[in-house]
Amino acid sequence: MENRKHERFNSTNLLSYSCVTREGIVVQQGMGKTLDISEGGILLETHVPISPEHIVHLDIGFKEDVAEVIGEVAYTRSSESGQSESGIKFQEYSDESRDILIKFIENFKAK
Repeated sequence: MENRKHERFNSTNLLSYSCVTREGIVVQQGMGKTLDISEGGILLETHVPISPEHIVHLDIGFKEDVAEVIGEVAYTRSSESGQSESGIKFQEYSDESRDILIKFIENFKAK
């Protein structure tokens, strides 16, 4: 049984990410793509695993809009294709980034 707070939608969007230690030191940067998204988080595909010890800063592109989000890693697993998949729970974003996320999800629901 699913016990998610927010409904998820399959979505492929490119994004850039930075992994930061609790002390604020950037230890990893890269590009990835969303596999699914909700108002509360994303499933992120990357070439290398993301450690649950790090805070993740995301810049997610939705057409001409970019949502800047800070999150924490809920889990990381390997996919069948050899990529890493990380469940990222959103922790912090501006009202503008929240509006971008909601607008994107609403447009996706309408399809």
